[in-house]
This record gives sequence, C-alpha cells and structure tokens, in this order.
Amino acid sequence: MKKEMEIIANAVTIIRKSTGLEPEIGLILGSGLGDYADQIENPVAIPYRDLPGFPVSTVAGHAGQFVIGMCKGRCVIAMQGRIHYYEGYSQKEITLPVRIMKRLGIKKMVLTNACGGVNQDFAPGTLMMLKDHINYSGSNPLLGENFEEDGPRFPDVSQVYKKEYREGLKAAASAKGIHLEEGVYMMFSGPCYETPAEVRMARTLGADAVGMSTVPEAIVCAHCGIPVLGISCITNFGAGILDQPLNHEEVVETAARVKKAFVDVLDTALTEVL
Repeated sequence: MKKEMEIIANAVTIIRKSTGLEPEIGLILGSGLGDYADQIENPVAIPYRDLPGFPVSTVAGHAGQFVIGMCKGRCVIAMQGRIHYYEGYSQKEITLPVRIMKRLGIKKMVLTNACGGVNQDFAPGTLMMLKDHINYSGSNPLLGENFEEDGPRFPDVSQVYKKEYREGLKAAASAKGIHLEEGVYMMFSGPCYETPAEVRMARTLGADAVGMSTVPEAIVCAHCGIPVLGISCITNFGAGILDQPLNHEEVVETAARVKKAFVDVLDTALTEVL
C-alpha cells in the first residue's frame, strides 16, 4: 500500500508541475481510439515512463501517456493507452491512473474499449454503452488494504454506469443519426481470446460482449465515487459464432472503420451529456 501511495503522490506532483489545468473529466482510450487525444487543444503530454514506479503499457499501438488539455470546451485528462491486467500487473496497479485522476480533480469518467460480440444481434462495428458488467477476470482491484481516503471497504457497484449518461447520450446520438446499443460487458483476464465454450457461457450468463479491460477501472471509479460512461466498440464476433479464427488485426481494422462514429459519440458526450 505504501508503494502505491508513493506512486500516486509522485505522479500527481509531476503532473501538477507540468500544467496548471484542473481536469474535470477523465478519458481512458481503448484500442484504436488513442488518436482521439490528438483533438485536445494545447495538450500537455506526460509519458508513463516519466512517472516513478508507474506501470508502463506494452501493447503495440498504445502511446503510453497522459494528455491534459481542453477538448470540446471541457478540461480533460486522457489516458492514451491503458494498462492491462494481462500485461502482468496486478489490478491494483493498473487502476492507479483512476486514483491519480481523482486527486487531480476529475468528477466524471469515460471508459472505452474494443471488444468481442456475444450478442449475435450486435454486428462488428456496433457501438455499445455499458449498462453493467461481469467480472470474470479472477481478480479485483480492491483486494488488499483499502484506500480509505477514496472510499469504503465494501463499495456498492450496482450503479457503476450512470443511467442518466446513457439515456442522454443515446438521445443526443440518435438525433445525429448514430445508433447506440446498450449491453453487459464481461471481462476475461486474457491475453488469449475466449474459447467457443467460454463465449457460450458468457451468453448464458447474460453478457453481450467480452473483453480484457475496463472492469477494474470501473470498479475503482465506483470506489472513488466517480460516475462512469462506458462505451465499447464491438470489433468482431466472439469465438465460435463464425467459423473463423480471431486475430488482433481484425480488432484494429474494425476499430479504424468505425472511428469516425466513435469520435462523434465522444464529442457528443463531452458537449451535450457530461
């Protein structure tokens, strides 16, 4: 716990020395969406490697830095490349960014990801707002000593994804001709993709999509009292739905194909919902 508190304190000090801005909204940008940070005006970028003890993203295509500035008239701090559980870090470590953002002043969080579709009505390219999640990762970011200053030992996670955000975004996006689904996201640890049997299990348990991220950050947001808007880009059908192998290139290609719609949704969230 002492180690984590030192990492948080050092990161907050370094970031505050780098900018006088006080972000109100946090953005964690998933696979294929890192370029969204390029829209931030007069950005201040702080590479993760410059923060002592901070976990470093090892996934190709993830810039691995915080970007702070104004976006659509709102002061934001974006994670351009998240840290994943499958990279070998604990879930307590990969969620340190949320606790850092809290101390920098954020009041709202947007979590995004690329994921596999379990609901066969959600074709690749579908954008899905998270209304709930299933933590099947085998761990939890709140294990161990509690961060007392952030929240209670046993936080409520029944309303992690704020209903008002979902309703507002769905209406605002629809007015612009953008269709959004809502569904349940199920997290597996990764890094291998799910088996056909696991996808069938996920469907039986009520999941609409499966992935390897987002849930730990959402849990820590709930612990910190930060309401969440979660948005997934369904990039492929889960294993076994189609008779073909899965690969990361397909994820990247589909994310790139729907990037404009995803960007429009995030813009709408910042200007009309949050």
